[in-house]
Order: sequence, then structure tokens, then C-alpha cells
Amino acid sequence: MNITIQKAKIEHLSACVDALLNSELGRQYFTQQGATRELTSGISKEEVYAALSEDGNCLGFVWGRLDAAFHIYPYMHLVAVRAEYRGKGVGKQLIEFCENVVFASDSKVFLVVADFSLQTKKLYEKLGYTQVGELPDLYSPGVTEYLMMKNK
Repeated sequence: MNITIQKAKIEHLSACVDALLNSELGRQYFTQQGATRELTSGISKEEVYAALSEDGNCLGFVWGRLDAAFHIYPYMHLVAVRAEYRGKGVGKQLIEFCENVVFASDSKVFLVVADFSLQTKKLYEKLGYTQVGELPDLYSPGVTEYLMMKNK
């Protein structure tokens, strides 16, 4: 799918919130108010990038932070694609875009993926991420987050 990735603007907020809330991650961890608050913050800090279709519709987003993992390494905080565009390579393009930004100045990137998102974990592994740890009950009791790392 032909997309353009650019820094998200406040006009993309609604579509980004929709992408997040209509994902398993969003359903498990976010309310409408919480997702809106968090994404508004990320957009204002220019940490969120939006995937746009040829006609300018926001299809999803990636949110990366350059020094959020251990206060030194980049951290891919969130990736979400609107339901009707999943399985079309949008998420992969967002991840690869974030990696290109990160690897211009750093040698590693980290993320966590929940144990209820095994399909997502497999995608990250296919893209070269390795599980380097487990964090039980990190965000929610009974849910283990897998710490993933990719080297340049």
C-alpha cells in the first residue's frame, strides 16, 4: 500500500485514537479519555508519526521516544493501524520508518509487547527483534510484557 509518513498533527488525533482503541492493546490498556490525552501529548512533543493514504487519510501511527529505554536508548512506545488497513503492510512500514529514524543516530531500539499480542510479537521477531526479557505484571496484573530489542 502506498503511504506517506509524516509527523502527526492534531488533525490526525481522532484517527490515531481510533486506531489505538480498536486494537487489542487499546482495549486492554486505554480509555477514550486516556488515549486522547496520551496521543495529544505525543503529538505536541512531535514524537508521533502518522501514516497517510494518497488522499490524506490517517491510517495509523507510530510513537517513538529517543531516550526512553533506560534513559539512553530509543523506545518504540506505540504502533497502531486502523482496523480496515491492517494486514496491508502499513504497520510494517511504520515500524521500519521509526527504525530508520532511530538507527541514524543509535545502535539499538527497544519495545515491549504483551503476551496477549503473540501475532504482533511474531511480526517483531520477523523484523529482527529479539526477546531480551520478561516483565510480568508491568502494566496489568496477570499480563507479561516481553522486552524486545533490535540492533542496527
